[in-house]
Amino acid sequence: MKKEIALILLLSTCLSIGIKAQNLYATNNGETNFFSETPVENISAVNKLSQAIINITNNDIVVQMNMKQFDFPNKLMQEHFNENYIESDKYPKAIFKGKINEKIDFSQNGSYEVSATGDFTIHGVTKPRTFKGKLTVGGGKLNLVTEFDVALTDHNIEVPKVVFMKIAQVIKVKNNYTLTPYVAKK
Repeated sequence: MKKEIALILLLSTCLSIGIKAQNLYATNNGETNFFSETPVENISAVNKLSQAIINITNNDIVVQMNMKQFDFPNKLMQEHFNENYIESDKYPKAIFKGKINEKIDFSQNGSYEVSATGDFTIHGVTKPRTFKGKLTVGGGKLNLVTEFDVALTDHNIEVPKVVFMKIAQVIKVKNNYTLTPYVAKK
């Protein structure tokens, strides 16, 4: 039920009057990975429930993820991530709302280098960002792969001095989303 409510909220940000659902491609199970590398310790986590929607008529894109859905190999790291750094109870979601900059012929199969410019919100701080990636059109689906960095200081994420050497100040993020035509539930 929560997934359906979240998708409805995503749709409401993308839909304008007169836009039909056949112009929307969505996923509820996109994969977002992050990696923190330091000489002392590496930290990784994956969220396999990231949501994304692309409106192929106007190139709008929205990506949303629940921060508590990141899975860590070490459950203590997961607890610290949610309670001490991201403060997931206070800031439960990361969201990107933007527009794909390139003109893509979504009726033609192929791979395209793309960028999207918009607002990226994490830990309650919104920053304008442009993300680059690869969009593949084929088989009635869209596949979007991106890779980018997030500086902790950009989003007021504080790392205590006692663990400062264990957590990178810039986190590497990778996304892999396969979006299919959105079908409204009746």
